[in-house]
Amino acid sequence: MTLVEFLNPVKNSSNRDRCLAVLYFKHRYEQIESLTADQIKKALIQCRLPRAKLINVPDVLAKSGAMVDSPGAMGLARLWRLTGAGEIHVRQVMGLADAEAEIEHDVGYLKTLAAKISDPLIREYIDEAVDCLSIGALKAGVVFLWAGAVRTLQERVLSKGISQVNAAIQGHDQRARQVRKLDDFQYIKESILLLAAEGVGVLDKAQRNTLEESLNLRNKCGHPNKYDPGIKKASSFIEDVTGIVFP
Repeated sequence: MTLVEFLNPVKNSSNRDRCLAVLYFKHRYEQIESLTADQIKKALIQCRLPRAKLINVPDVLAKSGAMVDSPGAMGLARLWRLTGAGEIHVRQVMGLADAEAEIEHDVGYLKTLAAKISDPLIREYIDEAVDCLSIGALKAGVVFLWAGAVRTLQERVLSKGISQVNAAIQGHDQRARQVRKLDDFQYIKESILLLAAEGVGVLDKAQRNTLEESLNLRNKCGHPNKYDPGIKKASSFIEDVTGIVFP
């Protein structure tokens, strides 16, 4: 979701609500905690909101009471951020449930994460997860994020050396195919990959156990069935996988 799309429901609302919505979006989706009044105004203008150029943003924010506070300054310009009361107000104005806000936070975090990933294939998987989560397709989001995590683990495991990798794999599956390059991992079960990752020191036991639980969820989401993960389950999956694989 872009800022233009997010602001559309409040494009004709009060100046206060429009300014607060910008702060909300930047914090939730882009992990930007605070903005100057000038940055908020530029965002409103770029989104082509009516009469945006005429808004006295500092005055609007100064009169927003407990919904904003100022954590400091950037040069000579005061910084502004939403308080908890401000977030609640924006969610009410925008018609967002608390659960939706939780997914918004995950989407924003994954966008920031994707921007830092140099491998184009892994970044593409994370971007796909973002697109799915943004429209509420939680099962697809889980599957794509897991694919990016697995690819990352494969690269890290292979970096430990071919002989060590194959010894770790054979220790858990003697019939497994030898791995000589990254693409050979497609013939290795992901459950075996996790065990091998622990064996070569990429994961510790607790991390491997957590990712095995994540793999179980991914399998539920990736096969035809009636299972439908809730928002809290999907959010927990995101926290576990990113915290371990993309620290």
